[in-house]
Amino acid sequence: MAEKRDYYEVLGVEKGADKKNIKKAYRKLAMKYHPDVSEDLEASDKFKEISEAYGVLSDEEKRNTYDQYGHAGMGGFSQEDIFNNINFDDIFRGFGFDASNIFDMFGFGRSRRQGPQKGADVYYDLEITLEDAFDGLETDINVPHTKTCPVCEGSRAQPGTNITTCQTCGGSGQVRQVNNTFLGQMVNITPCRNCHGEGSIVQEPCQSCHGRGIVKQTSTIHINIPPGVETGSRLRVSGEGEVGARNGPPGDLYVMMHVKDHKLFQREGANLHHEKPISFVQASLGDSVEIPTLENPVELKIPSGTQSETTFRLKGQGMPHLRWNGKGNLYVKVKVVTPRKLSPKQKQLLQEFADISGDEIHNADKGFFDKVKDAINH
Repeated sequence: MAEKRDYYEVLGVEKGADKKNIKKAYRKLAMKYHPDVSEDLEASDKFKEISEAYGVLSDEEKRNTYDQYGHAGMGGFSQEDIFNNINFDDIFRGFGFDASNIFDMFGFGRSRRQGPQKGADVYYDLEITLEDAFDGLETDINVPHTKTCPVCEGSRAQPGTNITTCQTCGGSGQVRQVNNTFLGQMVNITPCRNCHGEGSIVQEPCQSCHGRGIVKQTSTIHINIPPGVETGSRLRVSGEGEVGARNGPPGDLYVMMHVKDHKLFQREGANLHHEKPISFVQASLGDSVEIPTLENPVELKIPSGTQSETTFRLKGQGMPHLRWNGKGNLYVKVKVVTPRKLSPKQKQLLQEFADISGDEIHNADKGFFDKVKDAINH
C-alpha cells in the first residue's frame, strides 16, 4: 500500500492554517474531485483522501494528535470516526449534491432513505387590507400543489396492471458496490438505476399521472385569518403542502400575510398613527374634532393653545393584539394649517390681533405706496 501523504499537503495548506482556511481549501478540492462532477478516473479515491485529511485537521483533538505523532497517532481513531466529523450538508449546501449519498461512499451505514418521506411545504402570498387585518377574515384561496394521483392512488401503475419487484436491487432500491482502495475497503451505495431507487418496476405506467404517482392540481382551501395579523405573519394549514414520497405525509401550507398601505393610518405593531389638520383658530381657542378609526369615529378634544405637531393618544383605538386580548392605541398628530388666502376682513382682524399682541408685522404683500404711507404715518 502506498505511503499516505501529509494531510496538510493533501489540502494544500500551511501547518498553522486556521479552521476557516482549512474548510475553504477542502471545499474547493471536494468540488473539483466530487465523483458526480469530475471526469478524473481517480476522482473517487482523491475525494476520499481529501475528506480524510479534512476530517482530521478540522477536529481539534485529532489535529493535535496528528501534529504530535503523524499518521502513526491516528491508529486510535477509526475511519468512521474521522469521516463522521465532516458535515457534508454544510460543505455542499446550495450545490445540488445529496449529502447522504456522499456519505454512502464511505460505507458507514448512512444510506439513502427509502421509507415514507414528508412532502415539501408550500408558501402562498396573500394581500389583505388593514380593515381585514383589524376584523379578521374568512376566505378561500386557490393553491397549486401536488396530490396523490386519484387514478392509481400513488402506485404509479395503470389500474389492473402488475408491479414487479426490481431484480437488480431485490426491492431495496439500492445497489452496493465494494471497492478496495488505499484507505481500505469502501462500500459505495447508490440508488438502483434500473428502478430509480423505487425497488419495484411498473409494467404499464398510469396514463393519468404518467407513472409519477402524483398530479399537479389547484385546490380551493378555506382559511380563517385571526384579527391582528400584520405583514410577515404566517398562517399554517396542516397537510395542504406537497404530497409525500412513498406514501409519506403531505407537507404544510404557509399563508404569508401582506397588509396593504392605508390612506388614513400608518401602522406600527398594534398601534396606529393618524395626522389631523386643524386651523389656527382651533389650535388657539381649542375645539372638539372628529377622528376616524377602523370602527366608528370618535371625538378628540383639542385644548386651547395647542401647538402644531402635538400628538394625542386615543387608548384602545389601534389594532387588536394577535396573541393576547386588547388593542393598541391610536396616536393622532395635529398639524396647524396656515390659510393660503385671506379676505380683507380676515386680514384686518389678524392685524388687530398682532397689534394687541405687540407683534410688528412686515407685510410683504403691501405695495410700494402702501409702505410709503405707513412710513409717513409713523
